[in-house]
Amino acid sequence: MDYQAMLSLALPFGVSLAACGSGYGLGRAVGSAMEAIGRQPEAAGKIQTAMIIGAALIEALTIYALVVFFILQGKIGG
Repeated sequence: MDYQAMLSLALPFGVSLAACGSGYGLGRAVGSAMEAIGRQPEAAGKIQTAMIIGAALIEALTIYALVVFFILQGKIGG
């Protein structure tokens, strides 16, 4: 089995794994933030800001995985 066949099998698996991990992480982050806001409503602004920054970092990792997918996908046809 050559490297092109391995890439064509591994790339979709890797991107789907990154998307599932991102979804799970975002769900936990937002759920925890909502719970924290429910306990301390006066700190909602600080909690929301930290949650948005964390969510952006989680999404950035998924976007990086997608970019790597497209870069390596170009090597399959070559």
